[in-house]
Amino acid sequence: MAESFLPTKRRLKLDPSEKLYFPYEPGKQVRSAIKIKNTSKSHVAFKFQTTAPKSCFMRPPGAILAPGETLIATVFKFVEPPENNEKPMDQRSRVKFKIMSLKVKGPMDYVPELFDEQKDDVSKEQILRVIFLDPERPNPALEKLKRQLAEADAAVEARKKPPEETGPKMIGEGLVIDEWKERRERYLAQQQGEGVDSV
Repeated sequence: MAESFLPTKRRLKLDPSEKLYFPYEPGKQVRSAIKIKNTSKSHVAFKFQTTAPKSCFMRPPGAILAPGETLIATVFKFVEPPENNEKPMDQRSRVKFKIMSLKVKGPMDYVPELFDEQKDDVSKEQILRVIFLDPERPNPALEKLKRQLAEADAAVEARKKPPEETGPKMIGEGLVIDEWKERRERYLAQQQGEGVDSV
């Protein structure tokens, strides 16, 4: 029965796959980013766990991805100042992150309780180690991190925008302002008309 010792087939592709890179800025809250793609044929829920919940948090802390769907998660961490003559750029941090996954039956709202209710079906996808980078020195990992953070921010902004109205299209500011003036004039005329009628 050697099969039971084989690692579970991964449902998610992570980028970066083993390390979370953070700029080293002691006493500040810094950010990292990780791209998560569902490579399976089913909907998959994932969630983050960390060994330092007081100094780290993730946005989103978990989600459900459709087959082939990709999401960039942002990880926030407070960087402790060095202690006891520790080297400021000791690049290895003791903090680790774990990404768990769970196959779900279809599109649904993500709730953390899913992982408690279906404990036996939860897979450990990856343990990610924290690596600090010197923000003053050029580094390919740092450049990639900046790009991913920009992508993550753009996605958050896109989600904030209300759906497009079926009203006037923003072809140019002038048109919208003209339409607004017309509406206001019609409204004022209507108010005056009502005022006359009620006398």
